[in-house]
Amino acid sequence: MSAPVLDLSDNTNCYGAPPSALRALGIVATVLKDSSMLGGDDVTRYPSATADALRAALARMHGTTSDRITTGCGSDGVLDAAVRTLVAPGATLAHPDPTFSMIPELVSRNRLVAAPVPLAGDGDIRADLLLATGAAAIYVASPNNPTGTPASRAAIARLAASGETLILDQAYADFTSDASLDLALARPNVLVTRTLSKAFGLAGLRVGYAIGDPALIARIEAARDPYAVSAVAERAACAVIERDLTWVRERAAEAVRDRARLAAALTACGFAPLRSEANFVLVPVRDALACAGRMRERGVMVRAFPALTGIGDAVRITVAPSPALERAVAALAEAAR
Repeated sequence: MSAPVLDLSDNTNCYGAPPSALRALGIVATVLKDSSMLGGDDVTRYPSATADALRAALARMHGTTSDRITTGCGSDGVLDAAVRTLVAPGATLAHPDPTFSMIPELVSRNRLVAAPVPLAGDGDIRADLLLATGAAAIYVASPNNPTGTPASRAAIARLAASGETLILDQAYADFTSDASLDLALARPNVLVTRTLSKAFGLAGLRVGYAIGDPALIARIEAARDPYAVSAVAERAACAVIERDLTWVRERAAEAVRDRARLAAALTACGFAPLRSEANFVLVPVRDALACAGRMRERGVMVRAFPALTGIGDAVRITVAPSPALERAVAALAEAAR
């Protein structure tokens, strides 16, 4: 019998879910007799309109206050609310190119004008060129998706110091050393967005949040959808923050080690993967769509990116434990022949 399909296409956590989240969801509660098993009120009643318990838990985790935090249905939901709030229809949103695939969708959905700025040759952002667009707001993902490259601290600080509205997407902050979160706590024009879908292993529950100045957060809270985080998701997220941060950090460290192994294995096979500080590696290839299709035939799913600006065709491989990565590298080596 053939091996099951290995899905390394969506950058989620291939190392499992935090034990406290599973207990809070009741999955192992019958064995552990955990008192956090879901109660009837989590199902029959509406959740908190503004996820107050989750905001408080996140505030404690980051050493700040709840009025500096907003939440949403994944970081996508937070970004949607932020863009709707901070950029008026017809105004310009500047961003590096390539960037997170959700950004063109938000530009279209909110009737904005996009101002893409190619990345520098080393993968850094070009702060002065982003500012030169005169955009109403600037979006930067660091580490960037799909490249995995981080924006330099100097470049991000340049944008923050300009006074222009900066939306800094840190979905992959747990896999890098410099997350620049302090800028959101010090500058009234900086909003940092994060997610519990990656290192925290809760992608299926859709929990995202943002940190920023209280006045900025209040504007986004007024514009976001109520009940954006379900009671079930809030309970599980709070359980992880309160009980399993060590688990999260250990799995993130494991992913960083496996990322280095993946990059080394790809290089040994003759590929030139981009330097990554996320939980994935981007690999330039010929004809990304065909390559990804051939990998799928070999039981491995990756994300194809045709014609990326400054890069060309590439496939993105999510980091996973070593046996899965060995299978992925073998599939890519065969598919790229």
